[in-house]
Amino acid sequence: MNYAKARYAFGFCDRTGFRYPLKDLVPEYNNGVKTGFLVGRDVVDPDQPQNFLGRVKINDPQSLRNPRPDTSLDESRALYGFNPVWNPAQYLVASVGRVTVTTGETEGVVGSVGTGQIGSVSITTTGSANVAVTLTGVAGTGAVGASAATGNVTVYAITVASYNGANKYYIDGSRQATLTLSEGSTYRLDQSSGTNSGHPIRFSTTSDGTHGGGSEYTTGVTTSGTPGNAGAYTQITVAGSAPTLYYYCTNHSGMGGQANTP
Repeated sequence: MNYAKARYAFGFCDRTGFRYPLKDLVPEYNNGVKTGFLVGRDVVDPDQPQNFLGRVKINDPQSLRNPRPDTSLDESRALYGFNPVWNPAQYLVASVGRVTVTTGETEGVVGSVGTGQIGSVSITTTGSANVAVTLTGVAGTGAVGASAATGNVTVYAITVASYNGANKYYIDGSRQATLTLSEGSTYRLDQSSGTNSGHPIRFSTTSDGTHGGGSEYTTGVTTSGTPGNAGAYTQITVAGSAPTLYYYCTNHSGMGGQANTP
């Protein structure tokens, strides 16, 4: 059957009984099914999406490639503020095992760093700043590294653990890590962890030190305490034109690694 479609035809809303131009009456839906009513556009209730829970796929298991691409590892760990509250003392680059805070300001700087840090904390000042730092240790059991605020001394936490059946030095948690020691700078290898007992660390110009046919390198090197006890460390102030160095255990071979002096 054909029906007339006049531009001026009108009809009545099945919900309100009001008269509308026929073209303004729309079908009513409930849970995706037409009810058979025609209602005015201004009173129609849209079929709500919560009515279709479980019937529409809404999850997307695909992952994004490089969702937060960082230009470098250091930049990905950088925390800093912006004007008007930012200043160089607020810049922090951190990693698990070691935190370094550097300030070049000539005005007083007061901060609080290192609450419950695993590893070591070193504070470096490149200007004439007065630095006050609060360090809070870790409560609990287990081996944790040292926290140190020692002026221009960079501190590395040394631990010893077995790897493939042989003991190895771990530098801030990284097995036999290669160190970079700058000329004129001072570095402390902190051996206060109990795992260092019986494993004094020293430097040599020969890989594996005395175990590799070399001798101990002593230029700028000082030691303190007994490894495995609080306050024990080996410290080096790198001399100008220093050769490539190797850290090793005086008692056991194969534990150490390389220390570059660019």
